[in-house]
Amino acid sequence: MLGTTARRLFWMFRNLERTENTARLVEAGLHIALTRSEGATQEWKSVVSTASSTQNFLGLHEQFSSEAVIDFLLREESNPLSVRSCVNVARENARGIRTALTRETWEATNECWMTLTDLLKAPIDPTDLPNALRAIKRESAYVRGAMHGTMTRNDSFNFARLGTLIERADNTARILDVKYYLLLPSVSQVGSRLDTVQWETILRAVSARRAYRSHADGEINPAGIADFVLFDDQMPRSLRFCIGKIAANVDHLNREYQFATRSAELADEMVERFESTTIEHVFDAGLHEFLQQAIIDANGIATQIQQDYHFDV
Repeated sequence: MLGTTARRLFWMFRNLERTENTARLVEAGLHIALTRSEGATQEWKSVVSTASSTQNFLGLHEQFSSEAVIDFLLREESNPLSVRSCVNVARENARGIRTALTRETWEATNECWMTLTDLLKAPIDPTDLPNALRAIKRESAYVRGAMHGTMTRNDSFNFARLGTLIERADNTARILDVKYYLLLPSVSQVGSRLDTVQWETILRAVSARRAYRSHADGEINPAGIADFVLFDDQMPRSLRFCIGKIAANVDHLNREYQFATRSAELADEMVERFESTTIEHVFDAGLHEFLQQAIIDANGIATQIQQDYHFDV
């Protein structure tokens, strides 16, 4: 496969996953803001920070109001990480590699672009925001479903999955970081009702509320939730699940191309670190620091994949 084709597949699916993840981040910010009796400016500021967009945001706005943040993250064309920008990039990449996609995957991608372009052509009314966020997540899921249901499990499939999984791992770490490091008002709030509500919000943001309740027999325990979202090997948005699948997809590429890569070594090293770490160790060392390192490591694997498979060719 040409490096340009691999690059387009990788970034097509990374951007599609990013549209869904941005919707989830906004949803988490919205739910957490609603738990506060006082102003929610800090919550929305932390959401922008988690999206790595603070500098771009402050170039356009002076205050972190809910309206400004939501519009910036969903619609702002000058923000390369907005849903509107990401779905445009995903479709342009898809157009350049239509022969590497099945007809169903291309049609789902095009339908996603048309639906979200229409949805985001004007500012979202606050009363319509939950429906808009559900639509963004749904359209991304349609493309992913078409890909899973129709694409041959070859190198095209593996590059598509790598884009999805690396973006998802990055996002799960960032959503957890919003909760624990940026949103909790003070150490005195740890274990309070507010703390519990925020942890439940994180479960909703990663579509794991029902799965966790089944896993934990309904008990809401912050350490248990963090352990589940970080280390459960069956929940599809947990960090451990994503990292394991990243390692598996890179290994499939190694066997298909019959050579070893540094990206496979990095992925295996990250898997080993997660398998040898417990939630007690994470809290002792610092959850924020652990999450920040996970983000660095996941994106280091992404950079190495691009080098190993000559994405610039």
